[in-house]
Amino acid sequence: MRRAAKLARKEAFAELGAEAPDDIARHGIAFAGKPAPAIVSGFLTIGEEIDPAPLMRRLLGEGYSLCLPVMEGKGKPLVFRAWKPGDPLAETTWGIREPLPEAPAVDPDIVLGPLLAFDAVGYRLGYGGGFYDRTLARLRALKPVVSIGIAFDEQRVDAVPHVDYDERLDWILTPSGPLRCSA
Repeated sequence: MRRAAKLARKEAFAELGAEAPDDIARHGIAFAGKPAPAIVSGFLTIGEEIDPAPLMRRLLGEGYSLCLPVMEGKGKPLVFRAWKPGDPLAETTWGIREPLPEAPAVDPDIVLGPLLAFDAVGYRLGYGGGFYDRTLARLRALKPVVSIGIAFDEQRVDAVPHVDYDERLDWILTPSGPLRCSA
């Protein structure tokens, strides 16, 4: 399923990748119900992911605080460090760029995340490491958190296989608009 999802995303990226970041940014995240100064975790892209940078710049301008995920090791949840455009980054595993260790750790109120495929009830197919599942479980044990997958409409599938520890997304934000996930 991951192979097919990567191919679908690659094809969507080739066709729509140039416009998708601006389309995503135009929608904003008011639909999530968490106004500024909430903390939003974004991400820096790898491969054919939709670049959330225009959305993140918009959110910063609206008074949100930003952070980025940091991997602390296999089998561990992500931690988040405060970040804004222009802050220094370190390149880590798989070419992922992360804030430096001296950036303050924060717990976001809204988590934007990449994915390979999604379904209508909010299950996501990721890269297989379980980082976002562990992270959302940790954050949701601390406070109410809204999770938003960033994807092309073409990444939607009928059903994503899942197990008990898989965390559902609350929303999917696509170039055509936000989709509320419902059980």
